Amino acid sequence: MRTQVAIIGGGPAGLLLSHLLHLQGVDSVVLESRDRDYVEHRQRAGMLEQGTTDVLRDSGVGDRLDREGLVHHGLELRFGGAGHRIPMTDLTGRAVTVYAQTEIVKDLVARRLADGGDVRFEAEVVDLDASAPSVTFRSGGETRTLDCDYIAGCDGFHGVGRTAVPGLRTYSREYPFAWLGILADVPPSTDELIYAHHDRGFALHSLRSPTVSRLYLQVSPDEDIAAWSDARIWDELAARFTTDDGWTLREGPITDRSITPMRSFVAEPMRHDRLFLAGDAAHIVPPTGAKGLNLAVSDVTILARALTERYATGSETLLDGYSDACLRRVWRAEHFSYWMTTLLHVDPAATAFERRLQRSNLEYVATSKAAATSLAENYVGLPLT
Repeated sequence: MRTQVAIIGGGPAGLLLSHLLHLQGVDSVVLESRDRDYVEHRQRAGMLEQGTTDVLRDSGVGDRLDREGLVHHGLELRFGGAGHRIPMTDLTGRAVTVYAQTEIVKDLVARRLADGGDVRFEAEVVDLDASAPSVTFRSGGETRTLDCDYIAGCDGFHGVGRTAVPGLRTYSREYPFAWLGILADVPPSTDELIYAHHDRGFALHSLRSPTVSRLYLQVSPDEDIAAWSDARIWDELAARFTTDDGWTLREGPITDRSITPMRSFVAEPMRHDRLFLAGDAAHIVPPTGAKGLNLAVSDVTILARALTERYATGSETLLDGYSDACLRRVWRAEHFSYWMTTLLHVDPAATAFERRLQRSNLEYVATSKAAATSLAENYVGLPLT
């Protein structure tokens, strides 16, 4: 077997990279260890920056996004019993769109298969060579080798791609809290996201569709999810979203629940010889800033441009600059996600002094146009260059 670019991982990063390369006449094979049903139904949130929606639309996979995506022009910071709207579009001229990552994957799988793309599910990568590039994988009881010009490791935090890069420098932070997230069959109680800071902990009200709500609670990292009944979850959410004007939280049947740990992680460099890392294989952000999927899209957009230049002109200039170009954006997103996380969550080890500083920072963001603009600019996403 041979192709130009071997892509490990059939999530949004790997599928979008394959699609973008196809549009430029570059061949690829996508190797995904899970089956198609699992990949297309893996529950993931989706808050899309303006640049991400632009990439999807411009590449021809934005039709359903435009029909079903929920465009948001602002968000609410809620603390001290009151809400404070950050008018993102007024401040930046840009917006965000709620459209689940699950749906993006479905759209990309359908498009790649319709275009005759080679997407191999249940293909487990067991070895790779970044110097004389090739990927060895198991599929259907056989072990096969895929020779290629370049390898893209889009296989997530626990994938094999990053382990093949020698001499990695890694930076990480573990947070003393996690998110208990639920999906509920109930129309959202708000038209825009609510980020709530409360003495009992952080809460987030998000939207999945006009009839489905996505909500989160700050909990301990070692929390037992079995201890959280539906009633307890709704009671706690109501307490953290409470306002002095009597705002009401709608309740409904909970269809999915999970606990997600909070971490920041970056691995440098994002290239070794002919192997390039993208998305969660190279970096993780806490979900507070909604940057994970958007960083993956940014990575593969940059990589697709670099590979296109290489095949069109023979120049490797953009490939040589890939890691530095990605990491500039990654570290900006890491800082913003860290800032949002520490701004809104209750650190159980924080002193009374630190908690007063946190409240002061919230009040500053809610009352200062300059501070609100900084939040809005980072939240809607810096332009893809």
